[in-house]
Amino acid sequence: MHQYLAVTSNGLENLLVEELTKLGIADAKPVQAGVRFKATNEQIYRCCLWSRLASRFVRILSEFTCQDDMDLYLAASSVNWVNHFHSSKKLVVDFNGTNREIRNSQYGAMKVKDAIVDCFTKKNLPRPSISKDQADLRIHVRLHKDKAILGIDMVGGGLHQRGYREQAGKAPLRETLAAAIILRSGWDATKNFLDPMCGSGTLVIEAAMMAANMAPGVKRKAWGFEVLQDFDAELWAEIKAEATVQARRGVNKIDIKFYGFDNDERVIKTARDNARRAGVEEFVSFEIGDAALVKRPEGFGNGAVVCNPPYGERLGTHPGLIALYTAFGAQLKSQFGGCQASIFSSSDELLSCLRMRADKQFKLNNGALPCHQKNYQISERSGEVVSDNVTETVIAPDFANRLKKNIGKIGKWARKEELDCYRIYDADLPDYNVAIDVYLDHLVIQEYAAPKSIPEETAKRRLTDIIRAAIQVTGIEANKVVLKTREKQKGRSQYQKLSQQSETMQVNEYGVDLIVNLHDYLDTGLFLDHKLTRRRLGQMAQGKDFLNLFAYTGSATVHAACGGARSTTTVDMSNTYLEWAKENMQLNGQVGRQHQYVQADCLQWLEKATGSYDLIFIDPPTFSNSKRMEQTFDVQRDHIQLMRNLKRLLKSEGTIVFSNNKRHFKMDLAALAELGLEAKNISAQTLPLDFSRNKHIHNCWLVTHKG
Repeated sequence: MHQYLAVTSNGLENLLVEELTKLGIADAKPVQAGVRFKATNEQIYRCCLWSRLASRFVRILSEFTCQDDMDLYLAASSVNWVNHFHSSKKLVVDFNGTNREIRNSQYGAMKVKDAIVDCFTKKNLPRPSISKDQADLRIHVRLHKDKAILGIDMVGGGLHQRGYREQAGKAPLRETLAAAIILRSGWDATKNFLDPMCGSGTLVIEAAMMAANMAPGVKRKAWGFEVLQDFDAELWAEIKAEATVQARRGVNKIDIKFYGFDNDERVIKTARDNARRAGVEEFVSFEIGDAALVKRPEGFGNGAVVCNPPYGERLGTHPGLIALYTAFGAQLKSQFGGCQASIFSSSDELLSCLRMRADKQFKLNNGALPCHQKNYQISERSGEVVSDNVTETVIAPDFANRLKKNIGKIGKWARKEELDCYRIYDADLPDYNVAIDVYLDHLVIQEYAAPKSIPEETAKRRLTDIIRAAIQVTGIEANKVVLKTREKQKGRSQYQKLSQQSETMQVNEYGVDLIVNLHDYLDTGLFLDHKLTRRRLGQMAQGKDFLNLFAYTGSATVHAACGGARSTTTVDMSNTYLEWAKENMQLNGQVGRQHQYVQADCLQWLEKATGSYDLIFIDPPTFSNSKRMEQTFDVQRDHIQLMRNLKRLLKSEGTIVFSNNKRHFKMDLAALAELGLEAKNISAQTLPLDFSRNKHIHNCWLVTHKG
């Protein structure tokens, strides 16, 4: 008998002990991410062939204290490797772990390899060769602090490689983890089995193999122990033949059905191919289907629904997931009364969207990602949209009611004004601290950073409720909901790049067509609070020479040009936004030399600019300290210097439309008068209905030469 270590995932040790005990192991003891036991050759062959949970089995040759590389070399040298394998075999060393002295796993592997090679050369035998890609044998080393285990991997490649899966979906579930999920789900082989989000079919196929009493390793072509000196080929052939017969008999005895659905036609084809290779295709059905619309198959009875839905590591980057889990939960309750369900996900917030109370729950990892598995017994009251023992209530009723009220009022106004884009909610309720904007058939939800006094879990749960309620109230498709997080900060934040999706759409504002991008930046290319200001500029621009400073995407320029401006000059520091401004102008047929675009720091440009303009629009940041600017800018402190430069460019009968979004901004009227200018506050007249609750969103002034 030899000592062995069965390696598995954290959290599955006790489940693996149960499995090994059923396989005839008498002394299995759980350790961190593994199980220790003793076994004969016959027993270890059976364990390798039949274990669904272990990722590998290691024959332990040495356990030792390892403080430095010399300890490692001496311990590896003390093993008589010649007794274990022939020098003609290719090997590789898998080294896991580090300590204070051995800080690099590759270095540790090299020292072990040197010791093994030296063992052969000292006996005047040919040295074994090293091959990472085509190794016959893998040497396993596990180092933790100053404790080390050295042994031979009896398997070779990981045991999750069953041999039936050649291709997988985007986020494949390891076969060993799939088996653990099934065993933890409470399903037994007398019940039908369904996975409504099956991907490449791993859960369904693993369950079918269990029902058929099919050894998970029966399709593997090579094993590490086959190259060992004590390999018993006759015994192994007998054990394999026995497993093959059992699989054939098991397949013929199966009288239940296995169902897999997925909305991706390509992975369904892959799942069918995998089932064929696994030998279970006769009683497995893979079809295209949407989990949000899944129905109980005819004859399914009180079967089991087990699945691993998609999940994002950052909740909310995919609002569609919230809608998916919500709709899927509703389908489970209405279609699968009397059935059991087990759902595996990394997000407890997403699982809460199912609106069901778990009977049991487990924690385990998918790779390095902590995950939850929750088991549910679905109420027999099939057809009622209620969760088991939990009465379904309206999601975030206060928020939902406020959103409905706002949509009724603001939506009617927007339709009358012929606006494609408008705000329907702006942190109206303190507990639901978001802004929600409509862009045609899309929603943009901007999450304001929660106060530090709000626990992170509470903030996540509220955000989940907001997204679910917003989708429910507006009826907008979940994949057309965009979520962004906006930190409190000074000034506009339009230069913050978020992603590279480059998806744009065309919207209309008072007869002007504009391009918006809902994904790539914190802002979309259009400040919605300025819609009335832009319309006013268009009305004022007839026959005028127009200057737009801090122009962003040039939407004000487009309104002025469409309003009949004689010429336009658009100035911004960002070439990206100037190109966007040109596209906006071209979209409205505004092309020609009369339209100029200048890439420059507006403050520096103003110091040296020449020319004269009838109408100037300037919407500077509240504060700026850009690396591309030579000095900081504060709109309260520096607005008079700004006006001094603007006056030089302003024609005698001209008008400056000056706006900023600094709360409690105060125009220095006395200093303005000294410059020979006067100002009229028109903030109230430029505040649209959809921003009426936020009277400080911006302030706006008309500045002219003193009469």
